[in-house]
Amino acid sequence: MNCIYSTTIESTINQLIEKFGKIEYQDQLIEAWVFGDKSHRQRAEKELSKHGVNAKLRSAYKPLLHFFLEEIDVLSSNIKNIEVHYPLHKAASEKRFLLETYPLSALIKKSPVHFVANEKMTDAYQIILHSDAGVQSKFTVFAPNHLHQDCIKQTNLSPSGWLRITNSEGVITLNERLVTDYERLFSEGMEAISEYTWKDSEPYFEELNIKVFLPWKDQPLPYKHEVISLSEALHEDFYFSIQEWFKVKVGYQPNDREGQPGQIVPEIHYRNEDSLSLCIETRPYDAQSTTGQQTLDCANAPISMEQVQTELETIIGSNFTAESITGRIINARYHKGSDFPVMISGGQHANETTGVIGTLRAAKVLNKQEGSHFTISPQENPDGYALHQRLITDNPFHMHHASRYTALGDDLEYRNKGHLYEKEIRHKARKISHAQLHINLHGYPSHEWTRPLSGYVPRGFDMWTIPKGFFLIIRHNPEEKWSAYAEEFTHLVTLKLIKIPGVLDFNNEQIKLYKKHAGETNFRIINGFPCLISQSKPEDIPMQLITEYPDETLYGEDFVTGHDVQTATVLAAYEVHQLLSSKR
Repeated sequence: MNCIYSTTIESTINQLIEKFGKIEYQDQLIEAWVFGDKSHRQRAEKELSKHGVNAKLRSAYKPLLHFFLEEIDVLSSNIKNIEVHYPLHKAASEKRFLLETYPLSALIKKSPVHFVANEKMTDAYQIILHSDAGVQSKFTVFAPNHLHQDCIKQTNLSPSGWLRITNSEGVITLNERLVTDYERLFSEGMEAISEYTWKDSEPYFEELNIKVFLPWKDQPLPYKHEVISLSEALHEDFYFSIQEWFKVKVGYQPNDREGQPGQIVPEIHYRNEDSLSLCIETRPYDAQSTTGQQTLDCANAPISMEQVQTELETIIGSNFTAESITGRIINARYHKGSDFPVMISGGQHANETTGVIGTLRAAKVLNKQEGSHFTISPQENPDGYALHQRLITDNPFHMHHASRYTALGDDLEYRNKGHLYEKEIRHKARKISHAQLHINLHGYPSHEWTRPLSGYVPRGFDMWTIPKGFFLIIRHNPEEKWSAYAEEFTHLVTLKLIKIPGVLDFNNEQIKLYKKHAGETNFRIINGFPCLISQSKPEDIPMQLITEYPDETLYGEDFVTGHDVQTATVLAAYEVHQLLSSKR
């Protein structure tokens, strides 16, 4: 191990108590916007009140949502409807401040919420409550942000701490940005990495570990899987910011997926201490695996690496393999038959775990079907999967996008030069089977995904910030015959998926909420399913079906439903492909 940087940072909330808990601040109003949970902020208010200081500590993260959670009781009042006028800023997308209100409209079901863009405001929301009696109540909610350049010289408008002091005469004597502990920890970490002397070429390390301890607990929200988590947000911001910095360092664009810096692993933990701590170090690859068995059809959590292999071994056929940079083996099976061949895969992005089970369950059904002809590769990214299993032991309900890519740090689908490692399994599958359809099972976050320290909306992933149901991505060869095939294929597959109990209601609910907080999906709705149909490269497999189920962080019955849908989609796509191929 090689230590790159280590620090402990005093709590901003404690600093505020120490600074303002003095006689000279009696009868003054101290307002601070900080990153921290409700209990810590309220504790500070009580402590300052002991000194005669009137204090209000608000959340700098999602301030509009916190206003409704902490400062106003809509549910027990006679509110007929609510207007939220959200600000616009030229340095941010027009939906940025609207997204920050998510999932407000789902939390206040008794009163419809109407969102209106306000071009005259750049840093505050205006709220109008309409009562049954016709009375209007108006509120202004400040949303502190600061405009800054990140480590790759991109300009961001990011949520920030703020401090406002009002004296006993009602005059504001201080009104300025407050650099908080949370912001400082992230900034110092990124600065340490960007100033470190790395070797001349990729990969720069095996594992780059960023270990953080924060004093704030996650706050689950009373809607689906939504949660306010500064820990999860910091994981996401560190992971993608470091990824972007290394990409730009070697000449890639921030959103490219080819960079191979190594495995970046932010581990963000809760610790019941007031201070924040950060330790950045390089480590060798972690070679651990996981064991354990669940009943596959009703597995209520991601299955172990051991079980993936034992389930795969039940599929009749010949084994073929590839190897990752760490030496882990990617195992696949070729089940030969008289049908038109199909490639089935899962686990490309290893934190999307229902697809792994969906491939195996579908393969077991096809395994018993006369004439079936397919390859199955259920766990294409075993290094990422091993990391995900490691990370969920501490934070099972976090997205952990650090485990999304390979141990080299790239997306295996975009690996087209040098040693192919994991991607070799796809080349072998296509060569062995001569398949013209690849069914590629994926997932995406089941709750909101943010990067609050880098502009809030995840760069390059704008359309993935909040759930919008189960949807399909179809990529086809540019030839006209494949374009027509893709249209008919999608129509017939979605007709079959309609029969899955509850899936259309699930989609409709999520799409409705998505439109409320993010605008249109820009997807075509085909038989009730959002679909994106586009051309692929001529050299790619002629047809690729990519499933997208909002599965990240799911467990229990919701997780089972997820791999039920994935399984059904594989079987539907296989059947439709046989039908259409026989006509060609």
